[in-house]
Amino acid sequence: MRINMKDVTITILSFVLTGAILTGCGESRHPRQDIPQSSILQETVQDTVVETPETETATEAVQDTVVETPETEAKTETKAAQTKGYENNFAVESRAAKEFAEKIKNAAAEKDLEALAELTVFPVYVGLPNVGVVATKEDFLELGAKTVFTEGLLQSVEHSDIEHLQPSMAGFSVSDGGTANINFSVSNGELGINGINY
Repeated sequence: MRINMKDVTITILSFVLTGAILTGCGESRHPRQDIPQSSILQETVQDTVVETPETETATEAVQDTVVETPETEAKTETKAAQTKGYENNFAVESRAAKEFAEKIKNAAAEKDLEALAELTVFPVYVGLPNVGVVATKEDFLELGAKTVFTEGLLQSVEHSDIEHLQPSMAGFSVSDGGTANINFSVSNGELGINGINY
Protein backbone atom coordinates (compact mmCIF):
# COMPACT_ATOMS: atom_id res chain seq x y z
CA MET A 1 0.00 0.00 0.00
CA ARG A 2 1.47 3.23 -1.08
CA ILE A 3 1.07 6.25 1.19
CA ASN A 4 0.38 9.45 -0.57
CA MET A 5 2.84 11.96 0.90
CA LYS A 6 0.75 14.86 -0.26
CA ASP A 7 -2.24 13.67 1.79
CA VAL A 8 -0.06 13.11 4.84
CA THR A 9 1.40 16.59 4.59
CA ILE A 10 -2.02 18.18 4.28
CA THR A 11 -3.32 16.22 7.30
CA ILE A 12 -0.33 17.20 9.47
CA LEU A 13 -0.63 20.87 8.46
CA SER A 14 -4.36 20.80 9.30
CA PHE A 15 -3.63 19.48 12.81
CA VAL A 16 -0.87 22.05 13.35
CA LEU A 17 -3.06 24.94 12.20
CA THR A 18 -6.02 23.78 14.30
CA GLY A 19 -3.81 23.54 17.39
CA ALA A 20 -2.34 26.97 16.77
CA ILE A 21 -5.75 28.52 16.36
CA LEU A 22 -7.14 26.87 19.49
CA THR A 23 -4.07 27.84 21.53
CA GLY A 24 -4.25 31.47 20.35
CA CYS A 25 -7.94 31.80 21.13
CA GLY A 26 -7.48 30.26 24.54
CA GLU A 27 -4.68 32.65 25.46
CA SER A 28 -6.63 35.73 24.36
CA ARG A 29 -9.62 34.76 26.53
CA HIS A 30 -7.73 33.54 29.58
CA PRO A 31 -6.16 36.82 30.87
CA ARG A 32 -9.44 38.76 30.43
CA GLN A 33 -11.29 36.28 32.67
CA ASP A 34 -8.92 37.03 35.58
CA ILE A 35 -9.72 40.83 35.53
CA PRO A 36 -12.89 41.86 37.38
CA GLN A 37 -15.47 43.62 35.18
CA SER A 38 -15.60 46.63 37.50
CA SER A 39 -11.87 47.21 36.98
CA ILE A 40 -12.29 47.07 33.21
CA LEU A 41 -15.16 49.54 33.40
CA GLN A 42 -13.22 51.88 35.68
CA GLU A 43 -10.19 51.84 33.38
CA THR A 44 -12.44 52.59 30.41
CA VAL A 45 -14.05 55.58 32.17
CA GLN A 46 -10.69 56.90 33.34
CA ASP A 47 -9.32 56.62 29.84
CA THR A 48 -12.36 58.42 28.41
CA VAL A 49 -12.39 61.52 30.68
CA VAL A 50 -9.65 63.89 29.65
CA GLU A 51 -9.08 67.01 31.78
CA THR A 52 -8.15 70.05 29.72
CA PRO A 53 -7.94 73.73 30.71
CA GLU A 54 -11.25 74.26 28.90
CA THR A 55 -13.09 71.55 30.87
CA GLU A 56 -11.64 72.83 34.16
CA THR A 57 -12.80 76.36 33.36
CA ALA A 58 -16.25 75.10 32.40
CA THR A 59 -16.50 73.14 35.65
CA GLU A 60 -15.51 76.19 37.71
CA ALA A 61 -18.03 78.33 35.82
CA VAL A 62 -20.86 75.90 36.58
CA GLN A 63 -19.89 75.78 40.28
CA ASP A 64 -19.80 79.58 40.52
CA THR A 65 -23.15 80.06 38.75
CA VAL A 66 -26.12 80.99 40.99
CA VAL A 67 -29.28 79.37 39.70
CA GLU A 68 -32.29 81.69 39.95
CA THR A 69 -35.48 79.85 40.94
CA PRO A 70 -38.95 81.37 41.47
CA GLU A 71 -38.33 81.18 45.23
CA THR A 72 -35.01 83.06 45.12
CA GLU A 73 -36.48 85.64 42.72
CA ALA A 74 -39.40 86.22 45.10
CA LYS A 75 -37.03 86.61 48.07
CA THR A 76 -34.89 89.04 46.10
CA GLU A 77 -37.91 91.13 45.12
CA THR A 78 -39.21 91.14 48.70
CA LYS A 79 -35.86 92.23 50.05
CA ALA A 80 -35.59 94.97 47.42
CA ALA A 81 -39.09 96.20 48.28
CA GLN A 82 -38.22 96.31 51.99
CA THR A 83 -35.06 98.26 51.25
CA LYS A 84 -36.61 100.66 48.75
CA GLY A 85 -40.00 101.13 50.45
CA TYR A 86 -42.91 102.90 48.75
CA GLU A 87 -42.22 104.82 45.56
CA ASN A 88 -45.07 107.29 46.13
CA ASN A 89 -48.45 107.71 47.86
CA PHE A 90 -50.25 105.76 45.13
CA ALA A 91 -48.05 102.70 45.77
CA VAL A 92 -49.28 102.37 49.38
CA GLU A 93 -51.71 99.49 49.95
CA SER A 94 -55.03 100.44 51.56
CA ARG A 95 -54.29 98.07 54.47
CA ALA A 96 -50.98 99.80 55.22
CA ALA A 97 -52.60 103.25 55.04
CA LYS A 98 -55.36 102.15 57.43
CA GLU A 99 -52.85 100.67 59.92
CA PHE A 100 -50.84 103.90 59.94
CA ALA A 101 -54.02 105.98 60.39
CA GLU A 102 -55.00 103.77 63.34
CA LYS A 103 -51.70 104.63 65.03
CA ILE A 104 -52.46 108.33 64.56
CA LYS A 105 -55.97 107.90 66.00
CA ASN A 106 -54.61 106.01 69.02
CA ALA A 107 -51.97 108.68 69.72
CA ALA A 108 -54.58 111.42 69.47
CA ALA A 109 -57.11 109.58 71.65
CA GLU A 110 -54.47 109.18 74.37
CA LYS A 111 -53.09 112.69 73.78
CA ASP A 112 -49.68 111.04 73.50
CA LEU A 113 -47.46 113.65 71.88
CA GLU A 114 -44.39 111.38 72.04
CA ALA A 115 -46.23 108.66 70.09
CA LEU A 116 -47.39 111.24 67.52
CA ALA A 117 -43.82 112.53 67.19
CA GLU A 118 -42.61 108.98 66.46
CA LEU A 119 -44.99 108.87 63.49
CA THR A 120 -43.89 112.28 62.20
CA VAL A 121 -41.31 113.20 59.57
CA PHE A 122 -39.41 116.39 60.37
CA PRO A 123 -39.53 119.17 59.45
CA VAL A 124 -43.34 119.12 59.73
CA TYR A 125 -46.00 121.79 59.21
CA VAL A 126 -48.10 122.55 62.30
CA GLY A 127 -50.87 125.06 61.50
CA LEU A 128 -51.00 126.75 64.88
CA PRO A 129 -50.69 130.53 65.28
CA ASN A 130 -47.03 131.58 65.48
CA VAL A 131 -45.79 128.01 64.81
CA GLY A 132 -45.72 126.99 61.13
CA VAL A 133 -42.84 124.64 60.31
CA VAL A 134 -41.36 122.67 63.19
CA ALA A 135 -37.82 121.57 62.39
CA THR A 136 -37.09 118.81 64.92
CA LYS A 137 -38.76 116.28 67.17
CA GLU A 138 -37.48 118.15 70.22
CA ASP A 139 -39.10 121.40 69.04
CA PHE A 140 -42.34 119.53 68.39
CA LEU A 141 -42.40 118.03 71.90
CA GLU A 142 -41.76 121.48 73.39
CA LEU A 143 -45.09 122.65 71.96
CA GLY A 144 -46.82 120.41 74.51
CA ALA A 145 -49.76 118.04 74.21
CA LYS A 146 -52.34 120.67 75.27
CA THR A 147 -51.23 122.96 72.47
CA VAL A 148 -51.10 120.35 69.70
CA PHE A 149 -54.20 118.32 70.63
CA THR A 150 -56.92 120.95 70.35
CA GLU A 151 -60.54 119.95 70.86
CA GLY A 152 -61.29 120.52 67.17
CA LEU A 153 -58.38 118.31 66.05
CA LEU A 154 -59.29 115.54 68.50
CA GLN A 155 -62.92 115.50 67.33
CA SER A 156 -61.95 115.44 63.65
CA VAL A 157 -59.45 112.60 64.08
CA GLU A 158 -61.83 110.59 66.27
CA HIS A 159 -64.65 110.73 63.70
CA SER A 160 -62.43 110.17 60.66
CA ASP A 161 -63.18 107.32 58.26
CA ILE A 162 -59.94 105.38 57.86
CA GLU A 163 -61.59 102.44 56.09
CA HIS A 164 -61.74 104.32 52.79
CA LEU A 165 -58.57 106.43 52.73
CA GLN A 166 -57.78 107.70 49.24
CA PRO A 167 -54.22 108.64 48.21
CA SER A 168 -53.45 111.98 46.57
CA MET A 169 -50.29 113.82 45.62
CA ALA A 170 -50.30 115.33 49.13
CA GLY A 171 -50.87 111.96 50.80
CA PHE A 172 -53.68 110.75 53.09
CA SER A 173 -55.86 112.79 55.44
CA VAL A 174 -57.14 111.62 58.83
CA SER A 175 -60.15 113.88 59.18
CA ASP A 176 -63.93 114.01 59.53
CA GLY A 177 -64.03 116.21 56.44
CA GLY A 178 -63.49 119.52 58.20
CA THR A 179 -60.44 121.77 58.17
CA ALA A 180 -58.77 120.11 61.18
CA ASN A 181 -56.77 117.06 60.13
CA ILE A 182 -53.54 115.13 60.38
CA ASN A 183 -51.97 114.33 57.02
CA PHE A 184 -49.42 111.64 56.24
CA SER A 185 -47.57 110.64 53.09
CA VAL A 186 -44.60 108.72 51.75
CA SER A 187 -41.24 110.17 52.73
CA ASN A 188 -38.02 108.32 51.88
CA GLY A 189 -40.03 105.21 51.11
CA GLU A 190 -41.92 105.18 54.44
CA LEU A 191 -45.14 106.62 55.76
CA GLY A 192 -44.93 109.65 58.05
CA ILE A 193 -47.01 112.60 59.24
CA ASN A 194 -46.21 115.63 57.10
CA GLY A 195 -48.77 118.14 58.34
CA ILE A 196 -51.21 119.00 61.13
CA ASN A 197 -53.95 121.47 60.27
CA TYR A 198 -56.45 123.27 62.51
